[in-house]
Amino acid sequence: MTKVGLVMRKIQFSEAQGPRIFAERLKLIGEDLGIEIVFISPERHVSGYDWVPGYEHEKGDLVNYDIVLDQIHSQNIEHVIYTVSGFTYLKMFLEKSVLFPHSFPDPALTGYEMMKPFYQIVDKAIVQTQFLKREMARNFGVDDVSVIPIGFNENLASKYYNPDQVVNNRILWIGRDEENRRPDLVIEYARKNPDKEVFMVFGGERYRDSMKKYQIPENVKLRFALSQEEVFELMNSAKVYWSCSKFDTFAMPLTEALAMGKMVVKPEHPCYDHISSTHSFAGNEKNWFELVNMASALPLKTSKENREYAFEAFSSKVMKEGYRKFLNEWIK
Repeated sequence: MTKVGLVMRKIQFSEAQGPRIFAERLKLIGEDLGIEIVFISPERHVSGYDWVPGYEHEKGDLVNYDIVLDQIHSQNIEHVIYTVSGFTYLKMFLEKSVLFPHSFPDPALTGYEMMKPFYQIVDKAIVQTQFLKREMARNFGVDDVSVIPIGFNENLASKYYNPDQVVNNRILWIGRDEENRRPDLVIEYARKNPDKEVFMVFGGERYRDSMKKYQIPENVKLRFALSQEEVFELMNSAKVYWSCSKFDTFAMPLTEALAMGKMVVKPEHPCYDHISSTHSFAGNEKNWFELVNMASALPLKTSKENREYAFEAFSSKVMKEGYRKFLNEWIK
């Protein structure tokens, strides 16, 4: 069986959020295609927080090349997918290496200037959206780019879908306690709208401590490290899913929200152009609160149009077909 290494940071493998879900889904797809996806991650000089001096992600990646290469060579791996720009220089050691970015050097993101030099060596990439494909070509001259979305779990989207359980005043937000994700805005919204029940879901237990710096209103419910089953069950009960991040490479929870028929409120940044359906409303800091309230007031319990669009564009079947085509070409 052909082996493909998947290089991610240790924190990405350990948290119950996008990168880990992507890794597990890719592993299952690989098994169906007769390919073993091998998880590879550095074990030292890593921090759960990218702003800790000396532990900025890209710096940490650079001092871990020996560990990563040892893991790759010990298993005779010749093909590698890496998800963070700090490991771009794997290209110097492995001809068959491809970038699948979970982050991108956009001015909206912390440390984007540090990411830029790593992208100069990229010659092949897999991205999740047409927006990122355009940006890779425009900013870095990378034209060998495949677009493959991270699929949602259709079984869970069917199992937990029940419009009768929707709570009309329940607003759901999923993210991290990071400035880019704007949890402060969600807390401010809840404070100004005490009639709403606001759920804030965080991917890791580490945010339980960091959220203590906020004064949390009584109508905010915090949840940490939920399983995919728990996310879909909670998602089903919400009327509105709201994302107020500055930038995303894909925004998996938004696609899951569409699949569950939620009224979606999202940023107007073009990186969210793929989240586009009848009941997806784009805004900004000036009108988000009004948009969330308007979406909450809609007479519909769920959006059939949003759900149909998600199943057509982002299901795990779409992801599997994309990787089948890519891997058949890449591994010869």
